[in-house]
Amino acid sequence: MTDDLLFEIGTEELPAGYILPALDFMEKEMRRRLRDLSLNFQRMKTGGTPRRLMICVQGLDSRQPDRREQVTGPSLKVAFDVEGKPTKAAKGFASSRGGSVEDLQVVSTPKGEYVMLIQELKGRDSIDLLQEELPGLIKDIPFPKSMRWGANSYSFARPIQWLLALFGQQVINFSFNDLTASDTTRGHRFLAPEEVKVKDCDQYISILREREVIVDFYERRQKIEKEVKDVVSEVGAEVIDDQELLDTVTNLVEMPVPVCGSFDRKFLELPPEVLISAMREHQKYFTVVDQAGRILPWFIAVNNTRVSGQVNGAAGHERVLRARLEDALFFYNEDRKKNLEERLPYLNGVIFQAQLGSMGEKANRLEGLAAYLAAGIVPDQQYAVIRAARLAKADLVTDLVGEFPTLQGVMGKYYALADGEDKDVAQAIADHYLPVRSGGRLPATTAGAVVGLADRFDTLAGCFGIGEKPTGTADPYGLRRHALALIHIITGYNLNISLKECAYKALGLYGGKLSLPEDRAAGDMIDFIKGRFVNDLISRGVSSEAVEAVTSLGFDNVV
Repeated sequence: MTDDLLFEIGTEELPAGYILPALDFMEKEMRRRLRDLSLNFQRMKTGGTPRRLMICVQGLDSRQPDRREQVTGPSLKVAFDVEGKPTKAAKGFASSRGGSVEDLQVVSTPKGEYVMLIQELKGRDSIDLLQEELPGLIKDIPFPKSMRWGANSYSFARPIQWLLALFGQQVINFSFNDLTASDTTRGHRFLAPEEVKVKDCDQYISILREREVIVDFYERRQKIEKEVKDVVSEVGAEVIDDQELLDTVTNLVEMPVPVCGSFDRKFLELPPEVLISAMREHQKYFTVVDQAGRILPWFIAVNNTRVSGQVNGAAGHERVLRARLEDALFFYNEDRKKNLEERLPYLNGVIFQAQLGSMGEKANRLEGLAAYLAAGIVPDQQYAVIRAARLAKADLVTDLVGEFPTLQGVMGKYYALADGEDKDVAQAIADHYLPVRSGGRLPATTAGAVVGLADRFDTLAGCFGIGEKPTGTADPYGLRRHALALIHIITGYNLNISLKECAYKALGLYGGKLSLPEDRAAGDMIDFIKGRFVNDLISRGVSSEAVEAVTSLGFDNVV
């Protein structure tokens, strides 16, 4: 016989980025636990909103099968002494498995003779097994940050408010912290907050839908995508395609209600990236554009509740966005009162790394290293490379980048153009931060690629020169990301350069700031880059044997 398992963890609002990884873990962990228990099932599905994480296992065996287990224990020499009497090891092994020394058998293995215990295990009811497993599942869900509340023993991403656990129509009786599992769930916090009883998985979905909650992530996402497009199509406009933002917004609401708001046209004089960042990063709004891709003075917000009237629904969003755009416009106008060259001295007041000095010192090294690279890679573009390297970090001390840190480099480009700098210089300033992540867009210009290489070589050399290399999952200076970006720029532009020569040049520009010998720092740095190179190729399906065979012969010219 089979039945369905329905398990829901009801919480205070979870951060949007926590939900999908938690659901993915719950599914994988549930599959593992059921497999270890020899329980079969037909289907498994998950669902989540800001206030709940749910998993439903359909067609789950009602009872564990009877089974025979062969458990290998200590070696024969350890289990019995020279007189053939059982040792503490043999007795302890037998006792731990619920047997006796008389039940032990001797088996031959490739490693020698060992004792073994054969156990006839009677299957248990699934509901009893789940009662033991579900508290552990809750405890094991990993989050970037967790919290404790009240006097409870166990932590979670946010306080847990209720637990729903059913096998068939029976409640799985277990407790977690101060909560006991039941057969009730809750609807939308504002539109239907009362508790409601649930019978099974299918009824659970429909009950929540009646109470203004779409629990399925993909259904909720599809609804947002369609309704956002419907709203803007009425005025002949479009929204900028942003799948990442769509995922985030989907996990911010339980019942999405898109509304269209507007802002003053005067803000259109801001660079498009500023408008998009203000709407996307801070407010989670979709940016509206015309057919030619020009930003229009509208935005789409997705509410989590229904408000009477479009105007009322958008008014609050408009007030918040107006204040942020007023700040952005003020900062933009103030920033343009000084050119980038005039801002360079202010970099001396910004710490790059405590042992390695200021951003002003980094800018000077960057200029020298970029000049060295340009001479060998793009001798005809040396002016653009050197000038861009000199100004590359100047926008870090502008007010607008202070307000919108993700616009570093982008604002440097706009300010450079406003200062009358060459277009190639301005573009290289923006490009030198690319790629931002693995598989991201490469610099659009060779000059930008060279400045980007110089920036990465400098950071890697400095950190390895003082022994600050990544350990385990800790990588506070993003060195793995820098090494991978360096590799992708070199391969993307097919650059024949010596990593060893570049490493020594970068290390030499630090003067006496480094604590490790140059040879050791350069070796560690190149080995680290090699490791990223190997991992990157293997992750893309290249044979690990082939990669190891080639790189073991030497690693200096990536191309």
